Amino acid sequence: MADIFDSSFDSDLDIEISDNKIVKGEEVNLTAKDPTMTSVLIGVGWDLNAFDVDTLDLDVSCFLLNKNEKTRVDADFVFYNNTEGGEGSVIHNGDSRTGAGEGDDETISIDLNGVSFEVMRIVFVLSIYKGEEKEQTMASLRNSYIRIINASDGQELLRYELSEDVKGSADAGMLVGSLNREGPKWHFKALGESIEGGLAKIATDYDIIVHTG
Repeated sequence: MADIFDSSFDSDLDIEISDNKIVKGEEVNLTAKDPTMTSVLIGVGWDLNAFDVDTLDLDVSCFLLNKNEKTRVDADFVFYNNTEGGEGSVIHNGDSRTGAGEGDDETISIDLNGVSFEVMRIVFVLSIYKGEEKEQTMASLRNSYIRIINASDGQELLRYELSEDVKGSADAGMLVGSLNREGPKWHFKALGESIEGGLAKIATDYDIIVHTG
């Protein structure tokens, strides 16, 4: 059972930035782009509109899905309250409650060679902590993005900027993108799909029993 209403950590990792922008709906063969890639860092950053700075807590999480688009076990839901999954191949590096400062606000480390062959897709989600309860939406975000970094050398492989896709959103969460397995290759697809019902809804869709009390 996943308790999504408890968060605690802080992190601040500095990684080299380059220009590899993609847009919603675009899919990139990461293995072809960098054949040396064996582990990646998923970096997410954002700023908040001034009136939301003290109240809105944004979080990144991911779901490891099998061929049926479901999690295998609860540990396949990696987030601020379950920071390790995929038999140790996926690590959430800590929760930022404010989004303040430069660079990535939250990161997830993935050892691609360690991901079980049962896992066909890793879906990344941005969600507002208790956003439904507080009537907060993704439209409060500015300068938001997700990026993929080769963890071995710190080189940015791609960046998907979300500002246009969250503009006007009435929802408290978004399916941001996914790492998709194709044999020995990994692709990243920019999704940008709003989630009505926030993190609890998507977790339930992926067969996670969610505790909200």
